[in-house]
Amino acid sequence: MIVTKELVISPESAYHSLALKQIAAEDLGISADRITSIRIRKRSIDARSKDVRYRMQAEIYYDEPAPIEAPIVPEYRAVSPNAKRVIIIGAGPAGMFAALRLIERGIKPIILERGKDVRARRYDLAAIQKRGIVNPDSNYCFGEGGAGTYSDGKLYTRATKRGDVNSVLRALVAHGASPDILIDAHPHIGSNLLPKVVSAMRESILSASGEIHFECRVEDLIIKENKILGVTTHDGDEVLGDAVILATGHSARDIFHLLEKKEILIEAKPFAMGVRIEHPQAFIDKAQYHSSSRSEYLPAASYKLAAQAEGRGVFSFCMCPGGFIVPAATSPGELVLNGMSLSRRDSPFANSGVVVAIETEDLLPYSQFGALAGMMYQSEVEQAAFVAGGSTQRAPAQRITDFLDNRLSTTLPETSYKPGIKSALLNELLPKPLASRLREGIEQFGKSMRGYVQEEAVMLGVETRTSSPVRIPRNTESLAHEQIEGFYPCGEGAGYAGGIVSAAMDGIRVAEAII
Repeated sequence: MIVTKELVISPESAYHSLALKQIAAEDLGISADRITSIRIRKRSIDARSKDVRYRMQAEIYYDEPAPIEAPIVPEYRAVSPNAKRVIIIGAGPAGMFAALRLIERGIKPIILERGKDVRARRYDLAAIQKRGIVNPDSNYCFGEGGAGTYSDGKLYTRATKRGDVNSVLRALVAHGASPDILIDAHPHIGSNLLPKVVSAMRESILSASGEIHFECRVEDLIIKENKILGVTTHDGDEVLGDAVILATGHSARDIFHLLEKKEILIEAKPFAMGVRIEHPQAFIDKAQYHSSSRSEYLPAASYKLAAQAEGRGVFSFCMCPGGFIVPAATSPGELVLNGMSLSRRDSPFANSGVVVAIETEDLLPYSQFGALAGMMYQSEVEQAAFVAGGSTQRAPAQRITDFLDNRLSTTLPETSYKPGIKSALLNELLPKPLASRLREGIEQFGKSMRGYVQEEAVMLGVETRTSSPVRIPRNTESLAHEQIEGFYPCGEGAGYAGGIVSAAMDGIRVAEAII
């Protein structure tokens, strides 16, 4: 017999099979030896009271064996040499998942990625971390796996109506991710494990006769009579195909400039900007778990905060418990921050973007840039942060308490940001409307989470790449660009996703539309 039950258990019991079986047996009123298997389908932490518990949706089998579960992903068979060819610009989650779906349907994907493979990327990440050297083609944003590869690998999404979230998670598990991501309420993989998953996905594509070309930057689109025929790469080669998927991510500014130059329809869209705020992880644990010390059976705690300030949303973004702040610039002369965590999330620091919503009416001072107004606003703030940090990858920083009082921090706490920090007045660095709303939002955060505003909390500037400031309009049914036949804008860079899973689902949707 099979029974589906919610089990509410202590953290200590959650990962012990014998304890779990005993609790399930008591809940069913049967002896534990009658239970043959317990399969956890969902797992979340309930920390609403001091008695922190796990809530688990469990399938409990007793008096009969549990059935063998079917394989979780399809087999990727080699496509025919005469198959249709689809060019994919970008090897992030949108591009790679689009490629896998095309292969399933017998179509040959040709991925062109400006950056390097995940292993080679590490040298360029070390260069920006240790020496402040930015490689415009290989960095925390560009390269195999996209920006998500080295930013924690958070897999939670609210975009569940846009596709099959579980199919994306199953594919990640099939390529080496922990099966825990199938059941956790807020799954993540970790930046130390994601490169192995991405490498395995690459091998699936290559073994099925797909192609991936690294260090291959697209410089132009070949368009005749409003139909795209292919692309031209940086070395002058022409790559032709039956369709082109544009999956470049939200930081490929050269592509936005190219589209504007070719008079291909693009439009400005809302996004968000702000700072990274870092606290001691021990404080976040204490605040969320109501205890002076965190149980070894509980993960590093996270938080999610939101407020309204002067008609704009202020909210935490991409929170990284037990994580690090990293330099995510894509061009020399700019400073951009992002957060990442390893799978164990065992850093003594917790960081989160704290950002302010930027609406299109906020872009009026940049109206001369048309659809690129938001991008130019981002760029101006990033360049100012670069100068304020000393024209290196050092980040301008300020204690939260000093930011609220508008005074320069005479000392700064220890931080996870390896390039280093420099004391600065962030109220003066940030645009006035942004700084004012950020200040009001943080004051409200302090009321929602007691102790959030504290001496040991430090703000680092700037967090600007929360999402694309540009949308590339596409037909709602065909998903192709409204003007160009065979051209499919996709993922975060096109303005249709916001994270690994939603980008992957959009890549699958676009592949299906092409099919």
